[in-house]
Amino acid sequence: MDHTDVRRIVTALDGVQERPHHGIPSFRARTIFATLPDDGTLRVMLGEEQIREAVAEFPRWASEMWWGKRLAAVEITLADADPTVVAEWLTEAHQRHS
Repeated sequence: MDHTDVRRIVTALDGVQERPHHGIPSFRARTIFATLPDDGTLRVMLGEEQIREAVAEFPRWASEMWWGKRLAAVEITLADADPTVVAEWLTEAHQRHS
C-alpha cells in the first residue's frame, strides 16, 4: 500500500477535501481525519480506544501518534499495512469527523 492507494480510498468518501496542513497533505470532511506526513506514512484520527485497539492488533505496522499529551492518531507504515483494514479505519475516521 502507498500514498496513491490512500488517495484513491479517501476520494471515494463523501465530501472529502485534500488540503495542506502544516506543510503536509491532510484529508478533511468537517475536520481533519487523516494526514500523509511522508510517502510511506499515514496518520488516521480515530478515537483513543480505537487507536489502542489498532496498535494492539497490528503492532508491526500501526503505532500510537501523540499530539502533546493527547493520543491523536494511529500512525501506519503503509508498505506493511493491510489495505482492507486501512480502508475501514479511514471510513470510520471520516464518519467520526463529518
